[in-house]
Amino acid sequence: MGEMQTGIEYLKGVGPERARLLKEELNIRTFEDLLHFFPNRYIDRSQFYPINQLPQNNSEVQIKGKITQIEYVSQKRGKRMVAQFEDATGAMELVWFRGYQWIRESLKLNQPYVIFGRLNWFKGKASMPHPEMELEENFQKGVKAAFYPIYPSTEKLINKGISQRVIQKLVAHLIERGGTPFSETLPPYLLDHYKLIAKEKALKEVHYPTTQYDLSRAQARLKFEEFFYLQMQLILKNLQRKKKIKGFTFSEVGSAFHTFFKEHLPFPLTQAQKRVVKEIRMDLGSGRQMNRLLQGDVGSGKTIVALLSMLIAIDNQFQACLVAPTEILAQQHYQSLSSLLHGTGVQIALLTGSTKAKERKPLFEALETGTFNILIGTHAVFEEKVQFKNLGLAIIDEQHRFGVAQRAKLWAKNEIPPHVLVMTATPIPRTLAMSIYGDLDLSVIDELPPGRKPVKTSHRFESKRLAVFAFIKEQIQEGRQVYVVYPLIQESEKLDYKDLMDGYESITRSFPPPQYQVSILHGQMKSEDKAYEMERFAEGKTQIMVATTVIEVGVNVPNASVMIIESAERFGLSQLHQLRGRVGRGASQSYCILMSGSKLSEEGKTRLQTMVNSSDGFEIAEADLRLRGPGNLMGTQQSGVLQLKIADVIKDSTLLKAARDTAQQILKQDPELKQAEHQIIKRTLAALRFDSNIWNFIS
Repeated sequence: MGEMQTGIEYLKGVGPERARLLKEELNIRTFEDLLHFFPNRYIDRSQFYPINQLPQNNSEVQIKGKITQIEYVSQKRGKRMVAQFEDATGAMELVWFRGYQWIRESLKLNQPYVIFGRLNWFKGKASMPHPEMELEENFQKGVKAAFYPIYPSTEKLINKGISQRVIQKLVAHLIERGGTPFSETLPPYLLDHYKLIAKEKALKEVHYPTTQYDLSRAQARLKFEEFFYLQMQLILKNLQRKKKIKGFTFSEVGSAFHTFFKEHLPFPLTQAQKRVVKEIRMDLGSGRQMNRLLQGDVGSGKTIVALLSMLIAIDNQFQACLVAPTEILAQQHYQSLSSLLHGTGVQIALLTGSTKAKERKPLFEALETGTFNILIGTHAVFEEKVQFKNLGLAIIDEQHRFGVAQRAKLWAKNEIPPHVLVMTATPIPRTLAMSIYGDLDLSVIDELPPGRKPVKTSHRFESKRLAVFAFIKEQIQEGRQVYVVYPLIQESEKLDYKDLMDGYESITRSFPPPQYQVSILHGQMKSEDKAYEMERFAEGKTQIMVATTVIEVGVNVPNASVMIIESAERFGLSQLHQLRGRVGRGASQSYCILMSGSKLSEEGKTRLQTMVNSSDGFEIAEADLRLRGPGNLMGTQQSGVLQLKIADVIKDSTLLKAARDTAQQILKQDPELKQAEHQIIKRTLAALRFDSNIWNFIS
């Protein structure tokens, strides 16, 4: 590996200044990094266009010709440089908006050039902004490849003269050096089994493919390897944790569980709930720390499963806690669990940011003496002052809103860490769950409780608003309640607030008091005001709740049967699905109406159409993943989770599955990687840990 770890500044053509830019902008520090900096697309460079036969669209083309003159044109800010470019058939303009002082020095008039770039058409005339340019004689000497690699780049690099051509040349220098030891990273039997080509060949072909077939074989080899080592690390992490981290053994399933199950369960469990409870019971009794992810669509009954798990902890003389991302949600969990546990003798407490100081002291004392069996709270639970007598189970709701660091704080409260159950109503597609939560065991509740009617979803344009208002009036006359939700665009709180207030006013005009009562709920209200408004709505004192997305998670008003989502095109799919889950909780038919302006992007149309067609959270999550890519799916905090260099979780899901299965099989029969044929895997893993930058995508 030695030479591959050489600093990039020692490569011919780099030097200290370029090395600094490559490090800052692309995270390329060593020869190894540059070799693993893969093109994101390719262009056929065997074809040249005459200027009079250019395609009349914004495609990328390659042209031979000469620059005949150069001028500077003033524009609003500063000026631009424009060059006249001609071949035997016609003329066009080349344009530079920035960095042209530097470019001007290198341009030669009336010399044959090969240019390449994206066309721009204006009033029937073609121009090309910031073309890649090379004198024809140099082009002829260059690497002869029909497919030309195009690498990810940034504006800063382009402005500093590190163009595609420069990166292509650096990679070519590196590959042509010869004598560079490309070490193989997969055992021969795997290459054989999956018909994968050697690493060295794959790296050469992915940068300079000779044919489409060679390119796809090179990509398949590198994608498989990337997935394989991602999964290897996740599965090892899971195995090591199970081996190293002892957990409390909950050997009893006793009276708290059985009494509740027989006498207080409000409805029989679905098959899916029973299966999940069984999986959790196995974990809790195994003597290893449980780390399980529980996925269940909105309304699938995760709370009951959580409660049954907590009762097992209590039967074993332990305490349990349930942590929620918002106060509203924590209060709701507290209310619903208190009413479920009424008459069972189980003691339950609530701790949030607005718990008064004078209430805190006795609460803390009761937790330390073990008077309270269950604590429900927001992340206030993570504070140092909160000490349990013996915390045995921690349940975290809506995991992606809590950092890993916060979970660690919770573990630190004991010598032996508590069992952990992470719950989410955001359906994570299997492909992504395998990668992001690959180190957690997965349970899924995939059926709704009987008697739930699916919500009817429709899409209406702004022009149909009056008809929608008429429909709301009918529903209110039948005694139902309505949510109207406005998006937060977050760029400007003032604008968001104005949108919400305008909406509130137009609704109070159409639904005047005293006949109608309208509540309002938004992020800038004090928490006691929020609670007051929520309460009025929950008690049926107001019929309409105008809100921002504050209400997306966990608000439970069974009598609310209509959800109107304003400017629905501004929401992501998973958010729309979450919001729709706020209705359909009672016995009556519920409706979700997506309002949008008449101008919709293709992606906006697809999103709204998906919502109308499907009520399956997993189907929607798969569609969301296809539209948005894995980076955005987990919300911004998690955007760094999967920075895969070449593989794509969605398009390459079959490869991902093969890689995961293979990694699991290998670790099953050889958990320590002691066998001779697995030494290569052991070495590669050690190198990955040593230089986590190579494949820096392990979350």
